This record gives sequence, structure tokens and C-alpha cells, in this order.
Amino acid sequence: MASQRDIKRRIDSVRNTRKITRAFELVASARLRRAQERIEALRPYARAMRRLMAQAARQSGSLTGMPLLDERPEVGRAAVVVITGDRGLAGAFNVNILRRGYQVAGELRADGAGEVSYVAVGKKGAGTLRFRELPTDRVFQGFSTEPTFADAHGVVEYLVSRFTEGELDRVTVVYNEFKSALQQQVTEEQLLPVPRQVIEEDEDEETESEHTFSKALAFFEPDAKEFLQQLLPTYLDTTVYRALLESAAAELGARRTAMRNASDNAGTLIGDLTLAMNRARQAAITQEILEVVAGADALS
Repeated sequence: MASQRDIKRRIDSVRNTRKITRAFELVASARLRRAQERIEALRPYARAMRRLMAQAARQSGSLTGMPLLDERPEVGRAAVVVITGDRGLAGAFNVNILRRGYQVAGELRADGAGEVSYVAVGKKGAGTLRFRELPTDRVFQGFSTEPTFADAHGVVEYLVSRFTEGELDRVTVVYNEFKSALQQQVTEEQLLPVPRQVIEEDEDEETESEHTFSKALAFFEPDAKEFLQQLLPTYLDTTVYRALLESAAAELGARRTAMRNASDNAGTLIGDLTLAMNRARQAAITQEILEVVAGADALS
């Protein structure tokens, strides 16, 4: 049995760890509130943009001659963009993204892609891909919990340049979609070429029951097709920015949950160790009493 001093040292160590996990939980909770507000502010804008693109596509008639809509007959080379965090201590947040990224890469190969590489957004994902010696084209990091629109534009600019130059035939992004503070859903989305269903959305389709959209006819200058071609890069920027915001909120939610569980487990462990220390103290007192009694009997 461990001595009282050893058990007390372990209790002090666990208490210090609980203070750290509790601090992480509070920080994640504060940041999560701001991240939720940013997502809620962006979602209506993203929905309205898709509806505007759908109107422009219907009025343009033909969608030929738009590089970002160029669906290649054969996928020679594809890229999987995995959006992870820059830090750990978030449970299975990063592991789930990478696991799904591997599955998407396997599906692309099964569909005929000759070569599949990765683009890592987040330090943890980059480190794992490097450890597994998987082909990684580019790494973006340093903004996992507080991304900006400029960060999203930098990622999109790199992907679009490679796609339009023929170095990539398909780009798929994998990220954690924020559902609630306790739930995150791994989501995959084809980024390039822009799926036709994105701009062929039914005019009467409602994406959110609590929101209503104006169905007034829009007029585009100089023409709808040129307007759509100029709007597509902004749509890609917004899509990646939304994915970054969703991932940031999901990471903070996962970290808050993980740190709360760690704090609860630390409290349970402290209780068990305190009980063990009391038992050790009681055993020591009993042993001393027995020694005193034995000494008294020897003298009598």
C-alpha cells in the first residue's frame, strides 16, 4: 500500500491538473459564445448568396465557359482539404476529421482518381499527415479558433489557382460542422468544381423554415452570366470561411466538453485518493496502537 505522503502528493498533483482543465473549460466557453455569434451572422448571408447565384444561373441560360464550373470527365488528381485545429485537448475532434479525410481519399481513388493529396488547414492535421508520410501539398495554420475572411481567401486562392491551371481536377473539403456545444458533425463538401446543384437550386426551396427570402425578380448588369462568373470566387471564399467558422466553434465546443469531463474525472480521482489516504492513516494509527499494547504487555 502506498504511504500517506505518496497519496497526498498524488492528490495535490490531481488538484493542480483540475485547476488547469477548469481554466481551459472557462476559456473555451467564453470563446464559444463569440464563435456561435459569428456563425449565426454568416449563415443568412451564405443562403442569400446561393439564391442569388441560382437566379443569375436561370437568367444566364448557358453555364459554359466558366472555369470554376468545369466538370472534368476524368479525375486525374484530387485534393482533400482537412480542417483541423492548431491545438489538442479537444477529445476526438481532430481524429474524426482525419479519419473521414482518409475515407474520402479512398473513395476518390475508387472512383478513378489517379493521385490524391491533402491540404492541411490546422497544425494538428498537418502533424499527423506528416507523421503518416501522406502527400501534403500545402499547410495553413495559426487561425483555427479565430479565422478571418482573409484566411479563407488565402486557402481558396491557392486551390483555385491549382484547379484552373489543371493541376487539380477535384477538391473536397472535410470539416466539423457545429451543431451544438455538445455535438459536432463531420461534413464533407465538394468545393471544386462548384457543383451544379449549388447554382440550380429550386427557387421555391426553403433552406430554413424560420427564414423567408424575397422572390422578386433580380436584374443583373451588364448580364447575368458575367455577374455569376464574378460571384463564383466570392461564393468559394464564403464557403470556406463558413467551414472555418463551423470548425472553430466545433473545436471550442469539443474542448469545453473534454475539459469538463477531465475536471469531473479529476474530482472523482481526488475522492478515491482521499479515501485511500484515510484508510492508510487509519491503518497507521491501528498499527501504532498495536505496538503500544504489545509493548505494555511485554513490560507487565
